[in-house]
Amino acid sequence: MRIRKTFLTAVTSAVLAAAVLTGCSRADDTTSAAPVAVAVSADLTAADVLAANKKVHTAATVDASQTIDITLSGHTARASGSGVKVDGGTVTITAGGVYRISGTINDGQLVVTAPDATVTLILDGAHVTSSTTAAIAATEVSELIVDLADGSTNELADASSHAADADVNAALFSAGDLTITGSGALAVRGNGNDAIASKDGLVVQSGALTVQAKDDGIRGKDYVVVNGGTLAVTAGGDGLKADNEDEDAGFVAVAGGSVAVTSGGDGVDATTDLVVTGGKVTVTAGGGAATQPSDDVSTKGLKSGVISVLEGGTLTVDSSDDAVHSDGAVRLSGATVTAASGDDGIHAESNLRVDSGSLTVTASVEGVESATIAVNGGKVTLTASDDGLNAAGGSTDTSTGDAAGGQQRGGGPGGGGEQVGPYTATVTGGELVINAEGDGFDSNGTASITGGKVVVNGPTRNGNGALDVNGTFRVDGGELIAVGSAGMVVTPDAASTQGWLSATLDSAVEAGTTVTILDGDGKEVAAFTASKTMQNVVYSAATIEKGQQYSVSGTTVTAGEAPAGGGGFGRGGR
Repeated sequence: MRIRKTFLTAVTSAVLAAAVLTGCSRADDTTSAAPVAVAVSADLTAADVLAANKKVHTAATVDASQTIDITLSGHTARASGSGVKVDGGTVTITAGGVYRISGTINDGQLVVTAPDATVTLILDGAHVTSSTTAAIAATEVSELIVDLADGSTNELADASSHAADADVNAALFSAGDLTITGSGALAVRGNGNDAIASKDGLVVQSGALTVQAKDDGIRGKDYVVVNGGTLAVTAGGDGLKADNEDEDAGFVAVAGGSVAVTSGGDGVDATTDLVVTGGKVTVTAGGGAATQPSDDVSTKGLKSGVISVLEGGTLTVDSSDDAVHSDGAVRLSGATVTAASGDDGIHAESNLRVDSGSLTVTASVEGVESATIAVNGGKVTLTASDDGLNAAGGSTDTSTGDAAGGQQRGGGPGGGGEQVGPYTATVTGGELVINAEGDGFDSNGTASITGGKVVVNGPTRNGNGALDVNGTFRVDGGELIAVGSAGMVVTPDAASTQGWLSATLDSAVEAGTTVTILDGDGKEVAAFTASKTMQNVVYSAATIEKGQQYSVSGTTVTAGEAPAGGGGFGRGGR
């Protein structure tokens, strides 16, 4: 983790310097600055990441035996005990303790000025609106606990605007740690800016929250942690956000509950780390995959500045920009992820690793993209209008002639004729199924398959190939079925320890046709149904013997030899 922290500091400095030089507006609202890759291992578990970060606060136990009742009534209020001042519609709490809030105040606010104290507000049918500032503003407090009374319905709404330099700029604001708990319901309207904000850490323990915000929905400076409850967030900016740039803060963690976000900006935006170990997360960002990504506003589904670890839970993302994005690494190790994107399904600048769980990208320009991609287990299904799996340098890399934003990667004549970059795509286990209109399984560096099953339904156009690897491409285990056009055929290296064959058929085979592979004795080795028009087949399995002849739908080939002519660019002679 020390490496992660060191690089984060360097990246943060670089980003800040770029902001000063270009005079750009809020860094979280713009994508004009190119992302800077963060060197971080994708081996890290959720526990590793959380252990390296600031400890999440635990809410103090609520002792309701000494509760002071505050009853709101129109434009004023009354209190049953000390520590409360009432001045017209402004109710100020000046001491730690437990306060039960009920009733309605039409144009006022609750203020907490209790330095170094813990204040618990039990909202029990409380309705607070303000035309000038926040509905609840804990400006001096160590910890604010908002407890939603069982069976209660509560509402908070702030002013329609806040001064640009206002410290208190949310409907529910806390200068200290903020915890939301209880079994009741709370609706928060951030009319002027954010809906719920804490300048320290923010934990949602339970409750039913409905949040609407002009800008960010739920923002914690140090962290946002969701352990339970039901959250429905509609935000003009980001849905959930942690924006502290300190190396041990700025993280978002979801361990349980249900989070549904509709955002004009990013669905979830973590300056450092995003960790999901449970619960249900549903995000629609920037209008969804059918909307063209903006050049001015970041509209990613789940975004992290250092690492995203998706270790559990169910995540459904529909985003204009990348569905899952990290400036460092992404690790999928148990979560169930369904993604649709107007750009990449999953994009990691440095490392992307799949160990378990499932990833289904239903729509994307590129399915998954990172400098290093490893599929070690789980099930990955990718649908892409361009490349399916792309091991490349990302949007900031120009070393191989790649343009930013989903342009063809490494698809030059011969597949391997392009410059070999420091990129790797490896499959050691699991199942990888690709349906791509660009290159299917693509690496601007090297690639290897040693286990698992890889199925590539490649392009119908000859300008791309089912396989495209610039450097060495070894197949030493597992099963590979790659079908597509015949214009740019790439085959495994001759040095591969497992046998393989490549057959270019005399004519294209239409979708729905059964393709059969027979050995020299006429025994069926494999058979599959073409999902779309194809003319070339590359197949590798333990049953294929080098040097032996096979028949692929009537075309005779020798295992280990690349097809001659027909636009093929095989690697058999490497």
